[in-house]
Amino acid sequence: MDRANLSVGQVAKRCNVQVSALHFYESKGLIHSHRNAGNQRRYSADVIRRVSLIKAAQKMGISLAEVEQALFTLPKHRAPTQLEWESMSRQWQQQLDQRILYLQRLRNYLSGCIGCGCLSMKSCPLYNPQDMMGEHDSGPVLIEREPTEMEVAARELLKNETES
Repeated sequence: MDRANLSVGQVAKRCNVQVSALHFYESKGLIHSHRNAGNQRRYSADVIRRVSLIKAAQKMGISLAEVEQALFTLPKHRAPTQLEWESMSRQWQQQLDQRILYLQRLRNYLSGCIGCGCLSMKSCPLYNPQDMMGEHDSGPVLIEREPTEMEVAARELLKNETES
């Protein structure tokens, strides 16, 4: 396989995507191709990394618009250097770290009160008496922000009570 001159089928197979997905990504400016003498699309090998990054990001719920912003910093018609990939990564890292923290809070708090105001769980009156959180915030307040020391202590107390 000529890695500097990959067909759309070769890239699709290697990245486990449909050919139409590659055409879509190209129409959005996320990847780029060139045409050979027969007017067929050809891709350089760095497209495999870009498509793999797009797939990984989508799997984690990152929008194509966010991926586009990240990829915008990279050169379009040549393979990025390691330094360029690292620069893009640093710009994206804070956003990814925030998502990871949010997912960890969701995982850790989903089985208890999340401050949404439903007051349907046994622990809700302790964390959110009479939906006081709803006076200032909306949605799953306890997941959206860092818990206070008192909320952490209350959660631990409830956890210890249910385990004994």
